[in-house]
Amino acid sequence: MEPAAPLPHRTDGPAVASSVVELLEVLWGGGRDLSAAPVSVSQLRVLYVLEANDGINLRTLTDQLGSLPSSVSRLCDRLEAVGFVQRTPSAVSRRELGLHLTPMGQAFLADLRARREEELAQVLATMTPTGRRALITGLEAFRAAAGARREVGADGSAGASRTA
Repeated sequence: MEPAAPLPHRTDGPAVASSVVELLEVLWGGGRDLSAAPVSVSQLRVLYVLEANDGINLRTLTDQLGSLPSSVSRLCDRLEAVGFVQRTPSAVSRRELGLHLTPMGQAFLADLRARREEELAQVLATMTPTGRRALITGLEAFRAAAGARREVGADGSAGASRTA
């Protein structure tokens, strides 16, 4: 067994990463009932993209998510219904709408991050300083590789790979 493997029966790189994600899902899963308006993973991705790209249109959001326009439109409809997203007329084109996080959507993300960070802080507190440094180094390398992969696309083309 590789010492870094969180689950003893899964020791290769992709399996270890997958098992860490599973552990995080379990760790954070209990916090879902703390939220006034929980969102799906797909809706959360929309919120993250809008947070980083305030005012983008639906076409750009669809490209960023690598999804289908109809699916993204429905996600935005649901997020607008709970008060997390607002559509406004575009300053660039009368035919387009800009998508924005509302203050309620921003507060939701801030609260979600705070709760996740608290859970992680409790786990990290049990690790040795050497273990924490190794984790940070590994996660920084993983983030860089994942970011580069999204820039190039899984199929080698420019841009994010398309998923449903």
